Amino acid sequence: MPHEPSELGENTLASAALYLAAGIDPKKSKVFVQSHVPAHSELAWLLNCATPMNWLERMIQFKDKAKKQGDSVGVGLFTYPVLMAADILLYQADKVPVGEDQRQHLELARDIVRRFNAQYCKGNKFKKLCKAQGVPSRPTFTEPEAMIVKEGARVMSLSDGTSKMSKSDPNDASRINVLDPPKVIRDKIKKCKTDLFKGIEWDNPERPEATNLLNIYLVVQEGRTKEDIAEEVKDMSWGEFKPILADAIVAHLEPIQKRYNEVRADDEYLQSVLRDGADSANVIASQTLNSARVSMGFTKRF
Repeated sequence: MPHEPSELGENTLASAALYLAAGIDPKKSKVFVQSHVPAHSELAWLLNCATPMNWLERMIQFKDKAKKQGDSVGVGLFTYPVLMAADILLYQADKVPVGEDQRQHLELARDIVRRFNAQYCKGNKFKKLCKAQGVPSRPTFTEPEAMIVKEGARVMSLSDGTSKMSKSDPNDASRINVLDPPKVIRDKIKKCKTDLFKGIEWDNPERPEATNLLNIYLVVQEGRTKEDIAEEVKDMSWGEFKPILADAIVAHLEPIQKRYNEVRADDEYLQSVLRDGADSANVIASQTLNSARVSMGFTKRF
């Protein structure tokens, strides 16, 4: 995807600060910059060599974005699902939290695991390679499973209830950004697309925007259920519901935004978290990468 080099560094640090602000504990879950762990790009290349091109041609996200970008679409977008597979497989993850829109990419990762392990991790030749380089003669990768939450697994665009909400959408009004000020959030909700039906209801295929806004309302309020929200809003007009929804989003994001500002202001702390995370990730990732290299027959590194 195109990017502005002068903004990449700050965007990277801002993303890391958001993870911490949202509640990720770096003592339990390592946070690091992927480009600080070279094994990601190297394993992605090895997996590219083992992945049939027609598997990638089936990826829906690539097809959708390629239509929008036309001739300017890059190879990196085409092979991104293989990089995503490498990101997962390096750490032998058996369960991966993903949104519904990423399910196809995770299934691709599972296919890659089966193909790689079947091609390179069987028979006496494989065992001899492993023994010669001191690597356990077990399948190189763990086959991951998707963890998808029941509610809010896929948040849709504020301008089109049938399209995914995306940070890459050129229309900023189509999404709620975590750092949007309260006034911006309220303006976006006020102007978001709705319909002319009476009342507000869930899961009516003719009302995708209603379902989407109700899903957002549900996920930003801990302890609420679909049933009690449906009862609350069933007789409301959009003019009545939108301010209530906006207030709920603002209240949900307020503590995250406050914590973000604290983390981002402490550059020494943020850099130390990323440095420690990369050190820990490099240890695990390099072991998996070495196993993949041995399985494929590469010579031992000095």
